[in-house]
Amino acid sequence: MAKPLVTCLWFDGQAEAAANYYCTVFKDSKITQVTPMVVTFELNGNKFMGLNGGPQFKFDEAISLMVNCDSQEEIDYYWDTLSKDGGEESVCGWLKDKFGLSWQIVPANLGELMAEPERAQRVMDKVMQMKKIDKAALENA
Repeated sequence: MAKPLVTCLWFDGQAEAAANYYCTVFKDSKITQVTPMVVTFELNGNKFMGLNGGPQFKFDEAISLMVNCDSQEEIDYYWDTLSKDGGEESVCGWLKDKFGLSWQIVPANLGELMAEPERAQRVMDKVMQMKKIDKAALENA
C-alpha cells in the first residue's frame, strides 16, 4: 500500500515557530512531534515536516501551497493573515508569508471558471490585474 506524501519545509532554525504559526492560521491543525531538528504537523489533514536545516536554502516561488477558498471571506482571511507581519503580497493571488513560504489564495471554483476557453481568457485577464483575488469579479468575467 502506498504511503501518503509528506511535504518537508526547510527552515533556518524557525521550524517550530512556523509550525505553531501555521497551526493558528488553519483551524483544523495540530503539531504531532517536536524535536530539536524537526517538527511534524498537520494542516487541514495535510502532513508536513519542518526541518531546522540552516541558512543554505531559501523558499522561492518554484513551489507554493494553494488554499482553495469557498468564499470571499475565506480569501480575505487567508490573504490578510498570511501576508501580515513581514509577509509580502504578490500578484494573481500569490503571497509570501513571514517565513518566506509562497502561497496561492484562490477560489475553489477557479478550475470551473477556467473550463471554457473563451471565459478562461476573460478570467485570466482579470486575475492578471489583481493582487488579492476578487472572487465575484472572476465569476462575472
